[in-house]
Amino acid sequence: MANGESEVGADAPAGGFVQLLTPEGERVDSVTTAEGVTYSVSFTDEEYRELYRDLVTVRRLDAEATALQRQGELGIWASLLGQEAAQVGSGRAMRKQDMAFPTYREHGVLYTRGIDPIMPFGLFRGVDQGGWDPNEYKFNTYTIVIGSQTLHATGYAMGVTMDGRTGGPDGEAVIAYFGDGATSQGEVNEAFVWAGVFNSPMVFFCQNNQYAISEPLERQTRIPLYRRAAGFGFPGVRIDGNDVLASYAVTRSALDNARNGNGPTLIEAYTYRMGAHTSSDDPTRYRIASEVESWKAKDPISRFKAFLTKQQLADDDFFGQVDEDARTLALNLREQVLAMPDPQPISIFDNVYPNGSPLVDAQRKQFADYQAAFEGSAH
Repeated sequence: MANGESEVGADAPAGGFVQLLTPEGERVDSVTTAEGVTYSVSFTDEEYRELYRDLVTVRRLDAEATALQRQGELGIWASLLGQEAAQVGSGRAMRKQDMAFPTYREHGVLYTRGIDPIMPFGLFRGVDQGGWDPNEYKFNTYTIVIGSQTLHATGYAMGVTMDGRTGGPDGEAVIAYFGDGATSQGEVNEAFVWAGVFNSPMVFFCQNNQYAISEPLERQTRIPLYRRAAGFGFPGVRIDGNDVLASYAVTRSALDNARNGNGPTLIEAYTYRMGAHTSSDDPTRYRIASEVESWKAKDPISRFKAFLTKQQLADDDFFGQVDEDARTLALNLREQVLAMPDPQPISIFDNVYPNGSPLVDAQRKQFADYQAAFEGSAH
């Protein structure tokens, strides 16, 4: 790919994408799109190394979570395996004052916001709702209902404008994360309408990981997802979602554009979900092994490691230390999860309504009677 001339990489999908780091770890200085927007990054050597540390740490914590679920310590887990670059790059692109609205898979973004990685484990274990303060970290709680967080984000962004918190480097912008499958939901399209009409300081960040649970992309859309933005009156751009540098550059540009009154942007991060949709899913039932193997050759961590090596920014000692630090953090996280209490099934009726409900109270009693009878029959 020629510097500054094209947004189409050698392994790009139809329509091309912004790519600043090839799968072989070759650096591209800048990319200019057909719309005349130029994207580039300028990091110190240490900042490059910190990005790599983020990628490795996030993957290692995710692997530990998957193991904990398989061992019965978590009720379910949604892995981000393969999507680390999209999440770390966009998460690091946010400024301190920006607000993020995640799905239930944005563990990498959560990590970049400075939240203790133990926090979501309480949610997936069933003992709490996640534990972090959205206002303190500027990172909303995980959202399970597909696509609904985009409406929450748009409403919040409209409020940012009404409160006069936009404009200049200290202005606030908002980013909403969702997957390719969510683009088929009404909530997402409604969010596009409202954000576009009200010129809200929004970035819609779609991680196109090729599958809406078990449905491949070609059964979801006839055109690239980023092109849908045009119908709602704002720009869309597709990036190589396995390229952490492109993720950072495009997201930073879109957020700054939004905070300065230029309205929303849709970013489609073209990536791949290497693992299952969740730990309850069996992806071998709907995709072939050769497809997974072909995407492993574009692994976001391998390409960034190749880049650091070629540029002589890191050596084997550094890589080994990063791996060891990530392993230590994962083991510490495991110990914390094992120390968590077992969730009590009856607690599902807590906090449904702020002032209680006769119907919920009746359901609680019915369940308590059933549980007592079940436990009595077990003895």
